[in-house]
Amino acid sequence: MGWATRHIEKLQAGAVVQFRPRGHSMTGRVNDGDLVTVQPLGDDELKVGEVVLCRVRGAEYLHLVKAERAGRYLIGNNRGGVNGWVSRRSVYGVMREAVRK
Repeated sequence: MGWATRHIEKLQAGAVVQFRPRGHSMTGRVNDGDLVTVQPLGDDELKVGEVVLCRVRGAEYLHLVKAERAGRYLIGNNRGGVNGWVSRRSVYGVMREAVRK
């Protein structure tokens, strides 16, 4: 159970969630403590550059889709870091808004 488990459960049930992520890996796109709104992924097509709530190797992230290849998505932060490749089933929601604190 990680920091986003309850948000992921709500997204899987079809709810839109709001929360204030902590950390600096997404500074410039999502700053520490911003209020973010994330909607369920549903049938929407994932696009490179979108900020998503996902799991990579068991860790939960609100990070960027950096690349797409053969139905898999490379997840990473806004500072050049890379977390790894995931399938669509590991992406739970897409950020639609970040309101500066």
